[in-house]
Amino acid sequence: QVQLVESGGGSVQPGGSLRLSCAASGFTFRSTAMKWYRQAPGKERVLVAAISSAGGSTTYADSVKGRFTISRDNAKNAVYLQMNSLKPEDTAVYYCKAEVWFNNYWGQGTQVTVSS
Repeated sequence: QVQLVESGGGSVQPGGSLRLSCAASGFTFRSTAMKWYRQAPGKERVLVAAISSAGGSTTYADSVKGRFTISRDNAKNAVYLQMNSLKPEDTAVYYCKAEVWFNNYWGQGTQVTVSS
């Protein structure tokens, strides 16, 4: 079955960096676009970044442009989110998502806390 497992979250000070990873299994990863979302306390889950199946096309939310970079390694069935210059407003649970056969699959999420 489809499985997505995020890792790499943690607590950092403003201006710090984190790299999130999402390990995927149970579907043809190299043929699937991948997305990162985040959900802050009391707020809706929102799209942060997306990457095409081959990795040649990426999109970002305006709030993270120039600070976050999404990438993938199709040989390792993994997608990453490099987060630099983190701000307190980046605090959220981060999820990766795959759409497989018109169904959305989510990981369990990884907590990112940015605080001084």
